[in-house]
Amino acid sequence: MMTDNYIQELSREQLLSDLKQTKTALDDAYSNFEQVVDPDLVDSYIYEVNAVQKRYHFLLKQVQMLDLQNAIEGELAAL
Repeated sequence: MMTDNYIQELSREQLLSDLKQTKTALDDAYSNFEQVVDPDLVDSYIYEVNAVQKRYHFLLKQVQMLDLQNAIEGELAAL
């Protein structure tokens, strides 16, 4: 039987994996943006950078919230 801690750790590991992949995608988008000169492609990469930044910040907040939740639960368990 899976415990809540095990499930939370799996969720955290998945979030961290997604965060790492998103960071790579963000680095790629920045690199592509810096190399293009065509105005249409510049616009395209601006949208891509913005979209990937939003995903990165969302995932980062999710990891932080999960870590905070775990810390609170740990404090409550110690009482």
